[in-house]
Amino acid sequence: MSKLSVSLLLSLLLLTLFANGQEIETAIRGHIADLASPVLHGRGYVKDGKEDAAKYMLKRFQDIGLQSVTNDKVYAQAYTFPVNTFPGKMKLTINDDSLKPGVDFLIDASSASYFAKDLPVTTVNLKKIKDTASWRALVAKLDTSHAYCFRHLDDFLENTGIRKDKFVYELPMGCFIIPEDGKLTWTISRDSIPATVFHVKDVPKKLKAVSVNVSSVFVPASRNANIIGQVPGALKDSFIVFTAHYDHLGMMGDKVYFPGASDNASGCAMLLSLAAYYVAHPGRYSMLFIAFSGEEAGLMGSEFYTWKPLVPLANMKFLTNIDIMGDATNGITVVNATKYPSEFDELQQINEKNKYVPEIRSRGPAANSDHYYFTEAGVHSFFIYSNGGNGYYHDIFDVSKEVTLRHIGGVQKLLIDFVKEMK
Repeated sequence: MSKLSVSLLLSLLLLTLFANGQEIETAIRGHIADLASPVLHGRGYVKDGKEDAAKYMLKRFQDIGLQSVTNDKVYAQAYTFPVNTFPGKMKLTINDDSLKPGVDFLIDASSASYFAKDLPVTTVNLKKIKDTASWRALVAKLDTSHAYCFRHLDDFLENTGIRKDKFVYELPMGCFIIPEDGKLTWTISRDSIPATVFHVKDVPKKLKAVSVNVSSVFVPASRNANIIGQVPGALKDSFIVFTAHYDHLGMMGDKVYFPGASDNASGCAMLLSLAAYYVAHPGRYSMLFIAFSGEEAGLMGSEFYTWKPLVPLANMKFLTNIDIMGDATNGITVVNATKYPSEFDELQQINEKNKYVPEIRSRGPAANSDHYYFTEAGVHSFFIYSNGGNGYYHDIFDVSKEVTLRHIGGVQKLLIDFVKEMK
C-alpha cells in the first residue's frame, strides 16, 4: 500500500471517529435541551414537572430498545414521599422595590404561605446572642406585627452551636429576612415550618417595610417513580449498573423554574447515550440503567430502590452513578475512589493510556448522590462528576446553552473501556 493510500485511510478513519464523536455529542446535547426545557418546569413538584420528566425518560428507554426487568414489562418503580411546594404567587417587595425571585432572593424551601402588605421591619443583630437561652427568650417575643431581618447569622450559629440547616425550624409563624452575601442556592424540603423565610441579596441597610405574597402547598405523599431498563448480556444474573437522577428543583412560584441542565439533565443524557451504546453492543455482563427520582429531596429514589430492588443488589457487580456531566475541562472526580482502590487504579490506567480526560481526581466516600445507599448496602460503587463549567448550581442560570460538553465524549469512552476491563 502506498504512503498516499495509508494517509488517506488514516484520514478517513479519523473523520469517522470524529463523526461518531460529534454524533454522540449531538445526541447528548439534544437530551439536555429537552430535559432542561421550560416545558418540563424544572422536573420538580409543580405543574407535573417530575411526571413529564419521568415520561420522557421512559419513552427514551423504550425507543433505545432497553428491556424491562420485570415480567409484566413495567419500566417504572413507584413510591411516595412528602414535599413542600410553591405552585402560586412568589412576590417580595422591600422598601417599595420589587425583587426578582431566583435573582434577588430565594424562599426557604420549607416555608409556609404568607401575605402581608407594608409590614414594618425590625432588624435583629444576632451577633449579640451568645447562647441558646438568650435566643429562646428572643424567639418568645417575636410576633406577626413585624417582619424581622436577622443580620450576622453566621456569628450567631457559631455562638450557639445551632446548625444552619436547622435554624429555620427555630422560628415561629411570621416573615423573616436573612441577608446573603454569596451565591443563592435553592433546594427541596420534605418539611413544612410555620415561618416564611427569605434569603435575600443586597438587603438595604435601612429597612422600612416589606410586602409579601407567597403560596406554598405541603404534599404529604408526592408520587414519584424510578425508571429502569436493561440490556441482557451473556451473564443474565450479573449486572453492571449505570444510574443518574432525572429530578431537579422544579419551580419557585408559578413563574420561575430551575432548569437543571448540568444538574442533572447532563447525567441523564450520558445515561441515555450509554444505554444506546450497549443496546448496539451487548457484552458479557447484563447492563442495568436506572433513572432515579427524588435525589434532590434527599436521595429518596435510590434509597427506595435499595429497600425494594427489582434486580437484587447481590447481582450487581459494579455501579457507576453519573451526576453533573456537563463540562470536564478539568477532568472528573470519583467519589469512593479510596474505598475501591483497585477499580480506581484501573480507571486511571485506562485514562493514562488513552488520554480521555485531562485529570481523574480521587475522593473518599460521601453521601452526596445516588450511589450512597448502594455503597452502604455493599454494592461496589463509584459516583463520577465532571470538573468544569461556570459554577451554575441549584440556581435559575443552569440552562442548556451554558453546558459546554468539553471532554464529555471522553468520559463516555472511559466508562465503556472501564466496563470492558471488568473481570
